[in-house]
Amino acid sequence: MRRGHIPYGYKIENGAAVIDEEQVAKIKTLYAAYLSGMGYVNAAEKAGLKITHAMAKRLLQNKHYLGDDFYPAIIDRETYDAAEKERVRRAEALGRIFEEQERKQPSLPTAFQLGQVEQHFSDPYAQAEYIYTLIGSEE
Repeated sequence: MRRGHIPYGYKIENGAAVIDEEQVAKIKTLYAAYLSGMGYVNAAEKAGLKITHAMAKRLLQNKHYLGDDFYPAIIDRETYDAAEKERVRRAEALGRIFEEQERKQPSLPTAFQLGQVEQHFSDPYAQAEYIYTLIGSEE
């Protein structure tokens, strides 16, 4: 059973995802407007959607629109790929694509020792605080 929200463009009927024709028309207009050169917000407005830049981008990157085992296809692969290629082209032109840098992993202790428990407190919080002070790293 699927959980979560139903992506824009679909509705559930009898337990199955079906296309919401009114919403699909807006999605197709969004793709067409974006591919014609409009920015995310302007393309969304042309499609009749009052959404943010980030939401328009998410709609254009929604892989459910290609169709899968639950959702019927709304957008063909060629249109989807063209929008993604255009997104990358624009991001590169604006200097917004960065090469992935090597991330340094912090050195974290993997072995611990617990000192001898010599004090006992009736307050469980005080006892826990005391025991935490006895934990030491073996590295």
